[in-house]
Parts: sequence; C-alpha cells; structure tokens
Amino acid sequence: MPDALIEPPQEPKQGPMPKRPLHEPPAGSNPPSGPAQLFVAFTLLALQGFGGVLAVAHRELVERRRWMSNEAYLQEVALSQALPGPNVCNLAVMYGDRCFGWRGAAAALAGLMTVPACLLLAAVVAYTHWSGHAMVEGALHGMGAVAAGTVAGTALKLIGELRRHPLGAAAGFCMAALTFGALALLRWPIAPVILGLGGLGVSLTWWRLARDHSREGRQP
Repeated sequence: MPDALIEPPQEPKQGPMPKRPLHEPPAGSNPPSGPAQLFVAFTLLALQGFGGVLAVAHRELVERRRWMSNEAYLQEVALSQALPGPNVCNLAVMYGDRCFGWRGAAAALAGLMTVPACLLLAAVVAYTHWSGHAMVEGALHGMGAVAAGTVAGTALKLIGELRRHPLGAAAGFCMAALTFGALALLRWPIAPVILGLGGLGVSLTWWRLARDHSREGRQP
C-alpha cells in the first residue's frame, strides 16, 4: 500500500481536566449531608450570634464542624464584605449554593433568619415594657462588650492566614493595617474603604498571580 494512503497514528484525545473545587474542606472533615443539615447548622449559628454572627460562624463552620478551612472562610468573608447586604447573609447564601445549589442557599438563609426573627419580635415586645429599667440597660452594655471581644478574637485567629497570602506577609499586614486605620482611627465610611483598598488588594494580587503563572509557563 502506498505510503500516502497510510494515516499516521492519532494520539487519543484527552478529555477536559476535572475541575478542582474552589474550596476543598479540611482533611478528615465531613461536609454537610443535605440542605436540612445546613438549615439546622445555620439556625444554631444564628442563635449564638449576640452582637455579630461572623465570629460564631468561624467557630461553627471552621473549628467545630470543619466544613471549611481558615483560608476558605477568610476568602468567603472578604467576598461577602464586598457585596451589598448583611455579611453573614451573603456568606450563608454563597456557602449553601456552593454545597447544594439554590436549595442549599435557601436552606442556609432560612436557618439564619427564621428562628432569630421570631425571637426578635418577642424581644421587641419585652423591650417596650422594660426599656427604662436600669438592669436592662446594664445588661445591653455588657453584651456589647462581649460582642466586641468575640469579633476581635476572630480577627486574631484569621490574621495568621496573611502569612500565606500571594503578596506575602508584609504586604498583607500592611493592607490590614491601612484598613484598620481608615475605619477605626480616621472613621472613613466603609464603602470607599472597601472599594479603594479592596480594589487595590485585588489588583495587586491578580498581578502577582499572573506574573507567577507566566514564570511557571516559561520554565522547561
């Protein structure tokens, strides 16, 4: 048979590489089994969130249930802060959708809002009767101090993740310090701080990751 009629052997086509999950759970963890478990978890989470739920969310999702890693939680919180609306509601919707689609998002958000909303209505009725009592006012001030402590403790736990930031520990701590100074010391509005410093951080990180990727592509 002439050589022109002999077709060269074709290499088998490789299918698309399997997509890696955006946030893999820690080793040895048990992800939620269904939307019902998400509903229960976020209900219990919300019932512990006196003065703020993000600190409790870190303890429940990262430390207790081990559904997320520290790095994944930090990225989810950063994205939820940049989006409009309550931070913890954004976090619940994003995590629920990541697990079970719209059913998971609805279950997580419903768990976060249903029982606390009922308790809030009961608390409003009670507060209208005893709002002028000195003991009630003292209890509210004391709860505010506890809420501030829980938020500060969670921030200290998460700040260690800056050591593994693509920009490096020094740049990460610098961005955190600038954000703290703008919000706590200068008392700037949160919207321009998020848009300005957040946009700068995203741009620098994107540039660094693109540069590292191009360097890896040039290596033999």
